Amino acid sequence: MNPKKLALLGLIGVLAGLYVHFDLGQYLSLQSLKNQQAAIEAFRASNPLLSVAGYFVVYVIVTALSFPGAALLTLAGGAIFGLIWGTVIVSFASTIGATLAFLMSRFLLRDWVSKRFGQRLAAIDEGVRREGGFYLFTLRLVPAFPFFLVNLLLGLTVMKTRTYFWVSQLGMLAGTVVYVNAGTQLAKLESLSGILSPALLGSFILLGIFPLIARKIVEIVRMNKVFANWKKPARFDRNLVVIGGGSAGLVTSYIAAAVKAKVTLVEKHKLGGDCLNTGCVPSKALIRSAKFLSHVSRSQEFGIASASARFAFSDVMERVQSVIKTIEPHDSVERYTELGVDVVQGSAKIVSPWEVDITREDGSTQRLTTRSVVIATGARPFVPPIPGIEEVGYLTSDNVWNLRELPKRLVVLGGGPIGSELTQAFARLGAKVTQVEMAPRIMIREDPEISELVAQRFRAEGIDVLLNHRAKQFVIENGEKILIAEHEGQDIRIPFDAVLVAVGRVANLKGFGLEELGIPTGRTVDTNEFLQTNYPNIYAAGDVAGPFQFTHAAAHQAWYAAVNALFDPFKKFKADYSVIPWATFVEPEVARVGLNELEAKEKGIPYEVTTYGIDDLDRAIADSEAHGLLKVLNVPGKDKILGVTIVGEHAGDLIAEYVLAMKQGIGLNKILGTIHIYPTLAEANKYVAGNWKKAHAPQGLLAWVERFHAWRRG
Repeated sequence: MNPKKLALLGLIGVLAGLYVHFDLGQYLSLQSLKNQQAAIEAFRASNPLLSVAGYFVVYVIVTALSFPGAALLTLAGGAIFGLIWGTVIVSFASTIGATLAFLMSRFLLRDWVSKRFGQRLAAIDEGVRREGGFYLFTLRLVPAFPFFLVNLLLGLTVMKTRTYFWVSQLGMLAGTVVYVNAGTQLAKLESLSGILSPALLGSFILLGIFPLIARKIVEIVRMNKVFANWKKPARFDRNLVVIGGGSAGLVTSYIAAAVKAKVTLVEKHKLGGDCLNTGCVPSKALIRSAKFLSHVSRSQEFGIASASARFAFSDVMERVQSVIKTIEPHDSVERYTELGVDVVQGSAKIVSPWEVDITREDGSTQRLTTRSVVIATGARPFVPPIPGIEEVGYLTSDNVWNLRELPKRLVVLGGGPIGSELTQAFARLGAKVTQVEMAPRIMIREDPEISELVAQRFRAEGIDVLLNHRAKQFVIENGEKILIAEHEGQDIRIPFDAVLVAVGRVANLKGFGLEELGIPTGRTVDTNEFLQTNYPNIYAAGDVAGPFQFTHAAAHQAWYAAVNALFDPFKKFKADYSVIPWATFVEPEVARVGLNELEAKEKGIPYEVTTYGIDDLDRAIADSEAHGLLKVLNVPGKDKILGVTIVGEHAGDLIAEYVLAMKQGIGLNKILGTIHIYPTLAEANKYVAGNWKKAHAPQGLLAWVERFHAWRRG
């Protein structure tokens, strides 16, 4: 331990020991104070300055060390110095003592607590940054709450010392006045409980509600300030205008229509957004065709001596479009119009907090007034400014679906989910694929061994996986396209016919009026926990809001955006991201919910790991898919799941049981006690729970049970 911390702990220990050894608590009782009142007043009369200094120092020490007796000392302040001077002296002494206790708690315990409970403390710190002053003021106003706990607990947070000092000074003032005033009537007091009658305590509780009222007033003031330069319409054409017809926009509109609100949805391209048209649906259709071809190439694993498949790449891509068209009616204008949504094909721009200008496809314009707006404009592929990239031409997840001729040599920039999925799919369709990733491994958000399982499969299928390679420049030499990548200080030349850029996505923030209204943005639109922007009636959801870029996360956010937009200020909900699952549809498939080891270590969260190898699972063996694993993180020694990673066939389906378990607080014991059909892949969920149970078997009890059975055998 830090020598300074040891020294401070030693000093506290010495002072506590002296307090107990000399029984100093006897002098901090009401009867003792009343008995010594005359002697104390006489000493003060002859030594006024020394009395103030001595009293002040004792009060600070008692408060800083959280010794019992602060209430008695406050009474003494009133009895010795009177109401005015007693209040002044006690107010500063108590605040200084409380602040010292606050600082000691921070110095001694903050690092340890941060290391052990990093994630939870980070969430508390965020709340303290926003509203810590209000909560502290509330706690200080209610004397029923132990002040030493306030000092201890807030010392563990990021609250600034000066904020803690002045808020404590103001918050404790009312209670100080009550106790000091009671001290002036010391002779009449029979017990400390007599100071706080039920009526007076009720008054304090009412005072405690004041900061909540004050917070609401501050919200109203802020709202009036942000709306100050805008004229609010007397009436509104719509309850809600939604900009963007992707997952977030569609779900928001659906919910609004379901609760009979008048809602307009504006989309300038195609309803369904990226997911239907250029993302989830086409990529999974392509992956399915590619997977079939991989099974053909593996025919001997299934007892088939040889198998082959004749296909045209153009037919595969036409199938992709056919799948899109089959699903399209689910997100069509006709369907949402029938549901009660006013769907407009065109572009929208917010021109005031309550007005949206719409330009339709035919060029006509319309201005709608609306109580609320939800921005759901999505994201687009990010194209890095690599020299020469425009000259060679490039594909992204937006336009790759226009291909009808398979590139012979394909370079994929990026080792994330999109890049990895398309890398494997195109390789299985017959392209010679080189995956270029600047990080030390692909799928960098997953645990290292998970990434390695996928990379090994890629290499086994003939994919050239280049790690720690930074794309430096594109050139055309003698008609051939070449990527120059830097690796360990050397330039590596990679010839190719086409390049697919999959290095991430950026939110669509331009052209919707955000800049003109002064709505803050960074990588995404800045929102609070209710998905509100700086204008309380303008919300954002989906990829444009972050923090996740998943279709299901966008739909999840859409519920909060819709309900909050329609029912605030009567009721609103904080968006809950505690259990967000996702999957990467490579083979082996990777699915995750909650923490993995990488994140747990980064956040300083203690955990224990239980694994189960799917190579041991009967159904996986029967299907010739005996590869992968389940990895469960638990709170050490407890049946509480922190996170799960599954690698293997249908991992994205298998993870659902753990999503439910984490959402409903179910542990591995309950999963172990649930009947799973034999033979299925889902049995893996039960077997990993069994491994956890074995690791936590009560060995002492089992030893006694063994003796019991031995006794019964005679």
